[in-house]
Amino acid sequence: MRTLILLCMMFLAMKGAVAQESETVITYAAGDFRVSTLSEGGRTGQSSLLKGATPEMLQKYLPDGTFPLEVQAFFVRTPDRNILIDAGYGTNLFKNLQSIGIDENLVDIILLTHLHGDHIGGLLRDGKAAFPNAEMYLSQAEYDYWMNQERGDAARKMLAAYRDKLHLFVPSAVGEASSELFAGIQAVAAYGHTPGHTAFLIRSGESKWLIWGDVTHAMPIQMPCPDVALSFDSDPEQAIRTRKAIFEYVAQNHITVGGMHIPFPAVGDVAAGKEEGYAFTPLCLCKGIK
Repeated sequence: MRTLILLCMMFLAMKGAVAQESETVITYAAGDFRVSTLSEGGRTGQSSLLKGATPEMLQKYLPDGTFPLEVQAFFVRTPDRNILIDAGYGTNLFKNLQSIGIDENLVDIILLTHLHGDHIGGLLRDGKAAFPNAEMYLSQAEYDYWMNQERGDAARKMLAAYRDKLHLFVPSAVGEASSELFAGIQAVAAYGHTPGHTAFLIRSGESKWLIWGDVTHAMPIQMPCPDVALSFDSDPEQAIRTRKAIFEYVAQNHITVGGMHIPFPAVGDVAAGKEEGYAFTPLCLCKGIK
């Protein structure tokens, strides 16, 4: 009975921490910035989506053949900018933004990791730009790829809606000092999942965060076994090289990470694994702020 009571108290404490904003939003301090995870919900991914996973890996890390596959967007508030990083499907996006006091007219910048549907779905409303005052930033390689695809009508339609506010850039290599897109935000090449896939490095004071987009999808197996790829990676071998480079970089430099397919709260720290590969430790919900 005593154990049951303690478990209930721990559960209520965790619920209370999340409830600072909502069940789908949590905000953390990052120096003078504020980083909010905006959850779009999720589903269960199947091991059949994986490439390069051996039977032994699956038995050890995905014994039931499934993994959590959530979708997140991120919102970063700096002293002078409101920045949306990806837009999920748009399922919860506007409700989530409202819960932190942001409506679509207050978003100044949209940063896109890439143009898959689960990252751009919230950017249009009735065929028009959902964020009319926002400037949009996208890597040149990602733009070129989608503009030359036979498929990808949704991506091209979205880009057309933001045509007059679109800025193309070339991201820096992982770990390379480079000019920032704007104060505290640097674009980092994370190619492989798509040809122009991009991560965003956030710096404020001593705080460093990397919003790494789709560097991982199947966290339970790709953290300890980064050689496991996804069937929908455009270049699986490059995606693997990128994943290894980013894991090493954030672990060595003590950089907090956020990922669009990491389970909520979708942010945490990466370190060398005890047995193999790397391990991810999510930030405690108790560290969330209002």
